[in-house]
Amino acid sequence: MTELKNDSFLRALAKEPVDSTPVWMMRQAGRYLPEYKATRAKAGSFMDLCKNADMACEVTLQPLERYPLDAAILFSDILTIPDAMGLGLTFETGEGPRFSNPVRTEADVNKLFVPDPEGELQYVMNAVRTIRRELNGRVPLIGFSGSPWTLATYMVEGSGTKEYAHVKGMMFDRPDLMHKLLDTTAQSVTSYLNAQIKAGAQTVMIFDTWGGVLTPRDYKEFSLRYMQQIIDGLIRENDGRKVPVMLFTKGGGQWLEDMAATGCDGLGIDWTQDIGEARKRVGDKVALQGNMDPSILYASPERIREEVKTILATYGEGSGHIFNLGHGIHQHVNPEHAGAFIAAVKEFSPQYHK
Repeated sequence: MTELKNDSFLRALAKEPVDSTPVWMMRQAGRYLPEYKATRAKAGSFMDLCKNADMACEVTLQPLERYPLDAAILFSDILTIPDAMGLGLTFETGEGPRFSNPVRTEADVNKLFVPDPEGELQYVMNAVRTIRRELNGRVPLIGFSGSPWTLATYMVEGSGTKEYAHVKGMMFDRPDLMHKLLDTTAQSVTSYLNAQIKAGAQTVMIFDTWGGVLTPRDYKEFSLRYMQQIIDGLIRENDGRKVPVMLFTKGGGQWLEDMAATGCDGLGIDWTQDIGEARKRVGDKVALQGNMDPSILYASPERIREEVKTILATYGEGSGHIFNLGHGIHQHVNPEHAGAFIAAVKEFSPQYHK
């Protein structure tokens, strides 16, 4: 077991004392960095980049070379599982992901299977192993997956959507079919995340990008229920250390208490929530990650610094806060502005940890 040189992120997740608030960014390895664009061009396509362990490792480490971040996150995509199920994933320039074989009928749902993480998804595990080796204990490595509801949304719609016509149509008309789809997907996510943990991920995060489009009743039945199923099936200790799990539902602020009750260790919150209020609501049950509006990074470095100060003050003293954006960093952000944000967290957060 390689000793971690910087474990502040894991300590904050466990609500243990830290010297300063740890910080990382959702999508920190990505299109806003010129070095990422260069590697992506060399790879040929986005999926070729994901499937090349050395290149996936290279782009995972790029933001750590630029910024004093406290965690690395595996470079991959949330749609690797449905792709491994044979749905025919492609990425169209300017259009985002698209599946050539969307799941629309009972026969389509019955064809779905749990992919072998060391078979169809071995390229992800190879990337995890490579990144963990190259990190050499520098910072912890975060593994991740999409939530069953979010994956189902893409699988049924066949691409991104603003109307959710097919997926909500199935959910309302054939809840039995939707539950079968979600159960298979939850089994797949559990197996996939456990394999990432065995390969070297030191914590895992479940991204529920589309949970916030559901009613409270439907969120609990079709999204949270299956994230609970995953949490119940995860390896929670590996390599002599606890493996924390984080949940993030975009637009899910109204369900923080329900999410905290799942047994997760940390909750991601988006910028529509006040982090001080969120802290009051969940108490000491879980750590909180977030929640700066990613669009603040289009503002001046001075304004970014003020926003960091405000969020730190709103959370208040003590551990259990991981500074992050409320969603992924935008592709057109100036990398220097991201640097100003991270530097401000390092400068202003120690006073909250005396």
